[in-house]
Amino acid sequence: MALHLPSSSTLLPHSKLNICPIVVNIPATNRTFVSGKRNTHSHRHFVLTKAKTSLEADLYSKDSVTVDDENDFGVVNLHHVGILCENLERSLDFYLNLLGLEINEARPHDKLPYRGAWLWVGSEMIHLMELPNPDPSTGRPEHGGRDRHTCIAIRDVSKLKTILDKAGIPYTLSRSGRPAIFTRDPDTNALEFTQVD
Repeated sequence: MALHLPSSSTLLPHSKLNICPIVVNIPATNRTFVSGKRNTHSHRHFVLTKAKTSLEADLYSKDSVTVDDENDFGVVNLHHVGILCENLERSLDFYLNLLGLEINEARPHDKLPYRGAWLWVGSEMIHLMELPNPDPSTGRPEHGGRDRHTCIAIRDVSKLKTILDKAGIPYTLSRSGRPAIFTRDPDTNALEFTQVD
């Protein structure tokens, strides 16, 4: 898969205009999957997926998609992760003030039957939803990597470690030794932050 972004002069930070310009060009592929004695041939042809630069509800439009495999419904990427919280203000303090995420003001907050917020994580989002939290806050594994978790790619694990230390928030490091840190939000939702180049 090749990722093609427009020139830097056309990229606008989503924090200023609440848009997320992405252009993905997935070349046509021919794949053969072997399962037991049966071979299944899947011919997938995807052509240019691009983002609209408007604040309207549909962010992506496909110019052309041809899918020969009847079970392939055209997965593009991860759009958002839903995270339950008991108190929206407490969670926003954690995600905005401690982690530095930003609210996507273009997403509808007042049209849903519960309180919530959409937060930018790069070009994707976290959807915070204020609901009675069905997960117990006790009895969870100490290491978030052994629990359901959301992984966020970051540039500097050591800097995040300093921020968490200063805030007194417990964490564990990756058991494999790779540069990753696990912590929990105020509702004990497990978060992984993995360092990427």
